[in-house]
Amino acid sequence: MLRPTLLAVAALAAATALVTGCGTGDDWSKPHPRPSAVGTPGPGFIDPSDPPGPEATATPEPGSWEGVSPSKGYRVVLLTTGADRPTASLVRAVKDWAAEEHVSLRTVAASGAPDLLPAITRAMDMHPDLIVSAGNDLIDPLATVTPNHLSQQFLVVGAELAEPTGNVTSVDWSGASFRGEGLGMSSTYDAASFTPERCAASIRAGVTAVLSDLTGIVLWLDKV
Repeated sequence: MLRPTLLAVAALAAATALVTGCGTGDDWSKPHPRPSAVGTPGPGFIDPSDPPGPEATATPEPGSWEGVSPSKGYRVVLLTTGADRPTASLVRAVKDWAAEEHVSLRTVAASGAPDLLPAITRAMDMHPDLIVSAGNDLIDPLATVTPNHLSQQFLVVGAELAEPTGNVTSVDWSGASFRGEGLGMSSTYDAASFTPERCAASIRAGVTAVLSDLTGIVLWLDKV
């Protein structure tokens, strides 16, 4: 019979092996297959005969995004800043979605204004399949960075860039609609509109668009 000390060592070794095994499966330094959509958008997501062009706004039918999931191994960086309630609601929705869809999620949080651009760089340096942005203070820095990194896909939830390039997709609604560039907060801004249901819909609808190659557009979720 193993003595208590030996039992403790064996238990520690087993736990270490388990943690190491999990970490190896989540090693972003290794290449992985190009991500794809599992499932297809439902009726009303977009009009297939007349898909939205660059910088266009589309209004998908509620729930039309529910049938789409990312393929196994989808790598996402949640880029965020701010502790306000709307941002916190978006962050929670992204994390819940990642857990439900078994997405490999990492988080980069900018610590303040001087760290906004460096935080975007840190996120891009991870080479994720998608960077999801939550927090209005990131909008202007993203407008500066994204046109120079067209191979990196970005998804902005709860706000939008005034002039997005084809690698930036946004999900917005009347109560959000922050666009940066010194325009100030929209007159229709309503923090109460960042409900758990709408925040959850924003990440699912946005990822559905990205996985369906409907990028560089704004999805408008007033119907949620």
